[in-house]
Amino acid sequence: MGDIVRFVPKTELERARLIREARAIYDSIFPSAVPDRVTQDGEDRVKS
Repeated sequence: MGDIVRFVPKTELERARLIREARAIYDSIFPSAVPDRVTQDGEDRVKS
């Protein structure tokens, strides 16, 4: 019986959805963990 139900406006749900979408796009463009790529012959390897 004493459950509290919180009303969430549609605008807040839409805002959260857009933020999730934007984060997914950002992560696909700028991945957080970039594995070292294999150097090709004649290429210098730059280590930061």
